[in-house]
Amino acid sequence: MSTLVGAERRRRHEERMTSFDSAVSTIAAARTAEDLKKHSYRQWAKIVHPDAAGAERRASATEAFAKLSALYNTSVPTKTKTLRTKTATYRVGPVFASGDIAEIYADGRALLKIPRDPADNDLMEAEATALQDLQDRGDPRFRAYAPQLIESFIHEDQAKRRRRINVLERQRGMLRLDQAGQISIEDGIWIWRRLLIGLGWAHRAGITHGAVLESHILIHPERRGLVLLDWCYAGNRPRAIVSASKAVYPPEVLHERTASPATDIYMATGLMTRVIGPSRLPEPLRRFAAGCCYSAPRMRPQDAWALLGELDELIPAKFRN
Repeated sequence: MSTLVGAERRRRHEERMTSFDSAVSTIAAARTAEDLKKHSYRQWAKIVHPDAAGAERRASATEAFAKLSALYNTSVPTKTKTLRTKTATYRVGPVFASGDIAEIYADGRALLKIPRDPADNDLMEAEATALQDLQDRGDPRFRAYAPQLIESFIHEDQAKRRRRINVLERQRGMLRLDQAGQISIEDGIWIWRRLLIGLGWAHRAGITHGAVLESHILIHPERRGLVLLDWCYAGNRPRAIVSASKAVYPPEVLHERTASPATDIYMATGLMTRVIGPSRLPEPLRRFAAGCCYSAPRMRPQDAWALLGELDELIPAKFRN
């Protein structure tokens, strides 16, 4: 079955999804994740995520989303003390962090990324493929801009559910951009520059990130380091989007399910505008940002590294590092 046919079937299926009120009631009545198997975790989350529900429904959405996550957390193999592969043995302890589709577990230098729902195995495989391609084809000088893939394997739990688990190298001393709080314009500029460097590196390796969002970026303020996370949405035909952030995607992703370097540039520009604050952007940077956010991809810049050069022409020399 072609990717386009598969994407269209998913779209039609999602259009038939349960209403918000019905979803909240179903989740409230559920005792285990098995009671919710009518739909995948991703589909339930799309309906009840607080950011997508609207202000008038936020309280009930928050409660439903918390229970949904808790139910699926118990279905992830947290009771398994160890996971063994051909090359290593990993300890699975308390949840270290939560992502869009997966729970993260720390074991020394390794992070185990385990999807809540086996239906998201395709996204985990997309991430593993993208990270391996970056390691194989990307310029090694910029390898620090993405997590290193240690290995990817299939685990079958006691209920015979098979999950693809990605093991990534742990990034220490860093924090997620969405948890960094208010940042200065100076910090915003170096983050913007690093983001364009990382994206340009990926694009030259033939890889589109596809979901450049605050929660998908780690920063190290002291070292001015940046790492792009969550390559699950990578590729020219994204298998999914982050539903709670639907409003910040460009038209080609929402309407055609296509992505390109111009997509990443659009999302990166919108992200940095939000992080710095539209009202705080100097006029030259405001015009620069507007030129990256045209609706048509062909009207936007296509080369992140060339765009970095244009950005550097607009900022003081002391910020160009």
